[in-house]
Amino acid sequence: MSSDDGELVAALRAGDEAAFTRLVTDWSRPMLLLARGFVSTEASAEEVVQDTWLAVIRGLDAFEGRAALRTWVYRILVNIAKTRGVKEHRSLPWSSLGAEDEGPTVDPGLFRGPEDQYAGGWKSFPSDWRTVEDRVLEIEIQDQLRTVLERLPERQRIVLTLRDVVGCSSDEVCELLDVSAANQRVLLHRARAGCRQVLARYLAAEPSEEVS
Repeated sequence: MSSDDGELVAALRAGDEAAFTRLVTDWSRPMLLLARGFVSTEASAEEVVQDTWLAVIRGLDAFEGRAALRTWVYRILVNIAKTRGVKEHRSLPWSSLGAEDEGPTVDPGLFRGPEDQYAGGWKSFPSDWRTVEDRVLEIEIQDQLRTVLERLPERQRIVLTLRDVVGCSSDEVCELLDVSAANQRVLLHRARAGCRQVLARYLAAEPSEEVS
């Protein structure tokens, strides 16, 4: 357990409401995005997040620190979301890639390699990125990214959320989702490619198309 995790866990176990409030505020939005990939409605995803926080409170004393606190919390979330998804007949077969995981792709050379400090990030931005402030408001870009994220196939959205929103490592994602390293790489690449494609098209002022 890292020193930061140790201090946070100690504060939570001591009933520090401010620490818990900060944690809920910082983590709930990405948790909601992740949960939404497993269940059928936004309301159901919100209930998954609420159930996760309740499980965290109840299980905090048993947390042994073998994994990072974040990994432990997200493992609880994924288990609850998967169980609820099965009840809603929305279970995702993660063991293999399916047709819904097909989608746009771009030259892998556009992304930074595994040896880079920012592995998986873009090497360069889409055309006209640097002049975007002269043409659109920042909120419009955020709306575009939010829209394309919601339109991604569910597996792609879940993997992208874990990697690029939550900040999980590839090993953590494979463990949380019980997916192979190869499948994780394919899903992540297609998700990132879809986001880049739509954003580049938007910045070029071309009509956007739905990611499929």
